[in-house]
Amino acid sequence: MSVANGSLRYALLAVVAAAVVFPFSRVASGVCVVAAVGVIYFHRDPARVVPPQGVVAPADGKVTVIREEDEGLRLGIYMSGWDVHINRAPMDGTVETVEHIPGANKLAFTKDAEENERLRFEFEDYTLEQIAGTFARRTYSYVDPGQEVARGQRIGHISFGSRFDMVFPPEYDPDDLTVDVGHRLYGGETVIAPQRSQVADKAGAADDPAADEAGEPRDAAPSA
Repeated sequence: MSVANGSLRYALLAVVAAAVVFPFSRVASGVCVVAAVGVIYFHRDPARVVPPQGVVAPADGKVTVIREEDEGLRLGIYMSGWDVHINRAPMDGTVETVEHIPGANKLAFTKDAEENERLRFEFEDYTLEQIAGTFARRTYSYVDPGQEVARGQRIGHISFGSRFDMVFPPEYDPDDLTVDVGHRLYGGETVIAPQRSQVADKAGAADDPAADEAGEPRDAAPSA
């Protein structure tokens, strides 16, 4: 089983602790071994099959936020301690900046998490954010500014329970989403919205002043 980059050191610390306390307490040593196994399980990195089309979920977890903001449509995903914590690119793009933003470490599934520490990935016209929680205070990036990423590619991970947000490109609105609050997602596999070209086609159709069956504009007044 693959694990997140750099995560084995946490398990190693637990194994070393188990060895140190073994002469004094086999129970404590056993607890440390169980903790090491738990750390490896938490940081697991299973293979995912990326669907041929659509915007894919950037993280495993449950949708807790869908909100329109000045920056665009925001989708928030709460990752519990049981979820895979590898984060993936939902769309193709080029990383413009990777910025650490200091903040609080409040519970990731509450509204107070809006003030939490985070690692922000800025792309050409969309944004991804790893949001640290009460216990998850380590965010990791696998990408650098200027790097091109493919849809479904691993871009980082968070150690222990936390939240992951996506702010969509400006052409997306809530009606474009294929998921809703409470839905469970799987990073790199669950399609959360149509691909960009389909959204653009929909917007173009809505703006098209095509004539009706009688050859008149849709909003034309009936003939006298």
